[in-house]
Amino acid sequence: MVRILCKDKYPVLIFVHRRSCLNLAPVYQQLTLPCNTLPTDLLTRQSSIIMNDQTINNLREALRHSPDNIPLRLLLADNLLQLNRLPEAEQEYTYILRNSDNLQAATGLAKVFFRRENYSACNVILEKIIDEGRQDPDILILYAKGLLRENDVAKAIEMYKLALSIAPNATDEELDRELRMTNATPTMEEIPDTDNRFLEKPSVTFSDVGGMEGLKKEIELKIIKPLQHPELYKAYGKKIGGGILLYGPPGCGKTFLAKATAGQVNARFISVGLNDILDMWVGNSEKNLHGIFELARNNTPCVLFIDEVDALGASRSDMKQSAGRHLINQFLQELDGIGNNNDGVLILGATNTPWNLDPAFRRPGRFDRIIFVPPPDMAGRESIFRLKLQQKPVHNIDYHLLARKTEHFSGADIDAVIDIAIELKLESSFSDGIPKPLETSDLLSAIKKHRPSTQEWFVTAKNFAMFANDAGLYDDVLTYLKMKK
Repeated sequence: MVRILCKDKYPVLIFVHRRSCLNLAPVYQQLTLPCNTLPTDLLTRQSSIIMNDQTINNLREALRHSPDNIPLRLLLADNLLQLNRLPEAEQEYTYILRNSDNLQAATGLAKVFFRRENYSACNVILEKIIDEGRQDPDILILYAKGLLRENDVAKAIEMYKLALSIAPNATDEELDRELRMTNATPTMEEIPDTDNRFLEKPSVTFSDVGGMEGLKKEIELKIIKPLQHPELYKAYGKKIGGGILLYGPPGCGKTFLAKATAGQVNARFISVGLNDILDMWVGNSEKNLHGIFELARNNTPCVLFIDEVDALGASRSDMKQSAGRHLINQFLQELDGIGNNNDGVLILGATNTPWNLDPAFRRPGRFDRIIFVPPPDMAGRESIFRLKLQQKPVHNIDYHLLARKTEHFSGADIDAVIDIAIELKLESSFSDGIPKPLETSDLLSAIKKHRPSTQEWFVTAKNFAMFANDAGLYDDVLTYLKMKK
C-alpha cells in the first residue's frame, strides 16, 4: 500500500511496508490508494525530491515487498540516473523492459547508454521509439546528440530540425554550436533542391552596355572568343570555360556586365549570391553549391555568375568555424576537382575585396584571370543618365555635362543623384500637384550634394596595389589612378 499525502496541490508520498517507512514530507491530508493504481506521473514528479543513499535503500526495501510495481521501480531508476549511479539505473530500467514496453524506461535506458558513451546502443533504442511514431522533442534532441557522436551529421541535422519543428523553443546549445552555421541566414525553411529557377537566357548584349570599350574588348578576348570558336581551342587541347574574377568598386555594373557577356555568346546565365548558397545547417551549403555547379554543367554553354565570391572563398586562415573551411574546400573542388567537368561552363566571380580571397582561388584552372571593373567612363556615365531618366519627366537635359561632372561616380552613385534631384523637385510640385520636369540644373545641384562612393574603395585598393602587389594583380588599379609602384 502507498499512502499519498497532500498539502494544497503538492503531493508527497509515504511508502508503508512492514518494517520500512519512507517519510518524504509532513503529514497534512491523507489519501490512500493501492500501489498498482498509483499514477505513473505522480511518482515521477517525486523525482525532484533530494535523494541520498538512505532514501534509495528505502525504495529498494519497498520494491522487495512489491517487486512488480512498475511506477515505484521507475521512481528508483530515475533517481539512480539523477545520482549518476548508471550501472544500477541500467539494471532497474532493463528489469522493467523485460516485463513491459515502457516508454519512460526505454528513454531512461537510452540516457544511461548515452552517459556511458555507448552511443550505438543509445541510438538503437531511440530509433525504435521514433519509428513507432513517438516524436517527443526531448527524445529527438537526445537522438540527434547520439547521432552526432557517431558522426552521422546529416541524420543529426534531420532529427534536430524535426524537434524544432515540433517545439521551436526546444533549442540545444551543443547542437546549435555543432550543426548550425552562425553566419548563415537564420531561417528554418528547407531550401528546395536546385532547379531551373536560376536559369536565364539574357537578352542584353554589349550593345546595351554604355561606354567601357576597353573593358568590353578585354572580356571579348578572354571570354567571348573562346566560347564563339570552340574548335580552335579543341585543336590545341585547351578547355573552353574556366574562371574569371571581376573586381572593382561596388555599384559599377559587374552583374550587368556578366549578364551581357552571356547574352553576347547566346549562352544560358545563372546568377547566384550568398543567400542562395549559405545554409544554417552544416553540410547544406556544400550541397547547395554542388547543385548549382551541376545545373551549369547540364546546361552548357553557360555563364555561372557568383556575386560576393569573397564571402564564399575567404581566406581559410581567417576562419574560426570549420564549416566555413569545408565550404571553401568544396568550392575549390567544384572549380577544378577530379571528376568535375566544367568544359563549356564559364565561371565569373565578382568581388569588391579581392585581397580577402583565399590565394588558392587564383591558381591556374580556377580564377586565374582577373579583370578590373572601374567606375564607368564618361561615355558610360552619359549612357547611364540617359537610361535612368528615360521614363521620367525631363526637359532639355545636357547629358554630356552631367557625365563630365560625375567623374569617379559609379552607376549606383548616379542612381542616388537622380533620387536626390527628384526629391528636391517633389517639394516644389506639392503646391499645385503638377509634376515638374527635371532639368540639368536640378541634377547639377544633386551632384554637389553627393560624393562618389568609390573614393573610399580606392583608398583601400591603393594601399594593396602599392604594397601588396608583387604578382601585379592590382596594376590596373594603379593605371586607373595614373600612379606607378
